[in-house]
Amino acid sequence: MIDQITIDRILDAAQIMDVVSDFVTLRKRGVNYVGLCPFHSDKTPSFYVSPAKGLCKCFACGKGGNAVHFIMEHEQMSYPEALKYLAKKYNIEIKERELSDEEKFVQSERESLFIVNNFARDYFQNILKNHIDGRSIGMAYFRNRGFRDDIIEKFQLGYCTESHDAFSKEAIQKGYKKEYLVKTGLCYETDDHRLRDRFWGRVIFPVHTLSGKVVAFGGRVLASATKGVKVKYVNSPESEIYHKSNELYGIYFAKQAIVKQDRCFLVEGYTDVISMHQSGIENVVASSGTALTPGQIRMIHRFTNNMTVLYDGDAAGIKASIRGIDMLLEEGMNIKVCLLPDGDDPDSFARKHNSTEFQAFISEHETDFIRFKTNLLLEDAGKDPIKRAELIGNLVQSISVIPEAIVRDVYIKECAQLLHVEDKLLVAEVAKRRETQAEKRAEQTERERRMAERTAMMSQGSTPPEDVPMPNGDIPLPPEVDGGYTDVPPALQEDSYASFIPQEGKEGQEFYKFERLILQAVVRYGEKIMCNLTDEEGNEIPVTVIEYVVNDLKEDELAFHNPLHRQMLSEAAAHMHDSNFIAERYFLAHPDPVISKLSVDLINVRYQLSKYHSKSQKIVTDEERLYELVPMLMINFKYAIVTEELKHMLYALQDPSLAHDNEKCDSLMQRYNELRTVQSIMAKRLGDRVVLR
Repeated sequence: MIDQITIDRILDAAQIMDVVSDFVTLRKRGVNYVGLCPFHSDKTPSFYVSPAKGLCKCFACGKGGNAVHFIMEHEQMSYPEALKYLAKKYNIEIKERELSDEEKFVQSERESLFIVNNFARDYFQNILKNHIDGRSIGMAYFRNRGFRDDIIEKFQLGYCTESHDAFSKEAIQKGYKKEYLVKTGLCYETDDHRLRDRFWGRVIFPVHTLSGKVVAFGGRVLASATKGVKVKYVNSPESEIYHKSNELYGIYFAKQAIVKQDRCFLVEGYTDVISMHQSGIENVVASSGTALTPGQIRMIHRFTNNMTVLYDGDAAGIKASIRGIDMLLEEGMNIKVCLLPDGDDPDSFARKHNSTEFQAFISEHETDFIRFKTNLLLEDAGKDPIKRAELIGNLVQSISVIPEAIVRDVYIKECAQLLHVEDKLLVAEVAKRRETQAEKRAEQTERERRMAERTAMMSQGSTPPEDVPMPNGDIPLPPEVDGGYTDVPPALQEDSYASFIPQEGKEGQEFYKFERLILQAVVRYGEKIMCNLTDEEGNEIPVTVIEYVVNDLKEDELAFHNPLHRQMLSEAAAHMHDSNFIAERYFLAHPDPVISKLSVDLINVRYQLSKYHSKSQKIVTDEERLYELVPMLMINFKYAIVTEELKHMLYALQDPSLAHDNEKCDSLMQRYNELRTVQSIMAKRLGDRVVLR
């Protein structure tokens, strides 16, 4: 974990202009800079960079943020990875927390495995370029495939000689441990404890992680090296750093193109990816001959919702691969299929056509997966009623996992026409399957919940009961709190706030707008003094924005509706008395990228809390009138959220089950009456209320 001091140093050093200009050509426009957005197909410059504020933003697609967010989005890195990227750029030493001995051992071993893989990559590349066998056999193979030198260099292709132990001897001589050579799978140990090279006599395809690290290798045997070798391709075995189900060949080179094109092409092998790159199509990855796994699907879904699977016309291969595509549908992805002409695979087709021709062929011949699967299975089923029944069941299963109801309905109607069956039959079958799936998910969720509760209770030293009850049926009552401005209400200390207002889909409500504006004031001006209070002895006590908001909410036993907003206010309250605490800086440098990105939106220059002019027409800034702005936002927010809460409590009181639960009904009525009183007081304070727009 990177400590906050180091994060601050990185953020101080990272100049937004310097970082963005590594990837985008910028031109000065006023006090800002502008260029073509790297995150979507931008024809007119819409990507703005503000050196003064250290922020960037595209006003077409909305993406942007500070230097860390830009690197996260552009390079598809995690928050820690982006920080390390910038630290390396500015020669800042990363200081992380002290690791335990066990953690140090694991980290050291993982780093050692990556180092060995890097050595192997460089060794294989050197053999390919400089060894006589590498040039005459390995390079000749790649040239015969039509690969250019720049593509060979880009994908770091290599060659391993036909000697069974040349690589292992070189590695041992260079000081690499036998243990790590075996653990990476580059070598294996014979019964008589000798090291043998796994990839002898093969051209080498390094496999890269999302961040570009070499995690494994694939080796293809050549015609001149087939003496007794039956397997064409050999891949690295699973290791501490390599899990085949979580890697996709080519993802490191494709990720930016996938984001920009908002589409991913899926092929089968290494050479398919390389040939398509050479033809100009870079948003392509390979599953390396295996069915897609959940880990691979999640990786693709990070970059796009649209995928086109390219098939070479092999019927047996197609039928084997479509079994795993249901998982893509379940993720809510838009799946299309394109069959290439007979005799062509993506590799050979890409070598015959340029990018424009290839893209045009795909656009003309691709079809959605459900229609493709229906037609494919209909050919097999023919007129056999049993096979047709199996076909219907197969299609119903695929349709049932699609999360969007409208999409399911469209496919049901289309399949009914193709299969010549009634819509009602398919609707009923899909509903039945979805009900079964929902029950299974509910059972799994309940098991996980009970396990988590029992684990938590055991960690606290108490014995969990046989049946831990669900907490949802309890009517929440506000906690009793007291104290001065130094106290943080329990509702803010943890996300325990309960409300009858649904958590989702309320972003358009009146109270939500004020809630966001209040949080904006907290992030922008949280540590600023907005007014002074007088204590019993006549002393003036300065009150910051954070203190005022926290205690004003506590006064009426309310909290923010959005859990993320509650978390941010809770953290602000916890740090409000820290020396040198600056809310804006704290949240922009927050380790949670969701919070830091939201903070960027809240402080963006395009967003203003209000516009206010005095009689002399002098513009008064928000900071100069916090003493009136923040209280106005608070009273508008509280009145709006109490009104909304009362409306949803009325719905809850109409629940017939309450008639048989006097205690719950009384508790709910008590809370309802309390809120009605609060609403009445607020209405009087508002008087002729003028709502901020």
